Amino acid sequence: MNGRTLRKNTAYLSLGSNMDDRLDYLRRALAKLRDAGKIRLTKISSVYETDPVGYTEQGKFLNLAVKLETEWSPFDLLDICQRIEQQLGRKRIIRWGPRTVDVDILLYNREQIDSERLTIPHPRMLERAFVLVPLAEIDPDLVIPGTGKTVKTHLQSISDEGVILWKKNIGEEGSGPFGN
Repeated sequence: MNGRTLRKNTAYLSLGSNMDDRLDYLRRALAKLRDAGKIRLTKISSVYETDPVGYTEQGKFLNLAVKLETEWSPFDLLDICQRIEQQLGRKRIIRWGPRTVDVDILLYNREQIDSERLTIPHPRMLERAFVLVPLAEIDPDLVIPGTGKTVKTHLQSISDEGVILWKKNIGEEGSGPFGN
């Protein structure tokens, strides 16, 4: 060792799928995150079945949230998430349309980023119950940067209609519906 300490960053992701074997796509995306190196999944929410938002002429989604530690920068993590989507067959044809898998960065440390490639906190996360319900399960008291409010408080201000617990997880890596 040269005496340098590697910086550990905390990030929260949202994963979703509404095509074919939805749970399998989520499992595979989680496995690819683990295999990317410099990433440790620390909490995984239960899986929720949710109504589609935006483009509604499509099947229901399975969604979950993940808390992780990483040495990657937010932009490197974005590249990893997009590569996983691509490897699992994601096609961007219809905005908010059907997808094999969607892997979005919600939060990265307490940072606020606004660039062409990446916006953190995720720009629509506070409007979406399919994001806030799983996120509240794994970290309800997390304060969203720029708002001064917790996930739990934000969730209380929107409807969680159309978000149904689909498969229970106790939220820790190594347990739950994924047999990790």
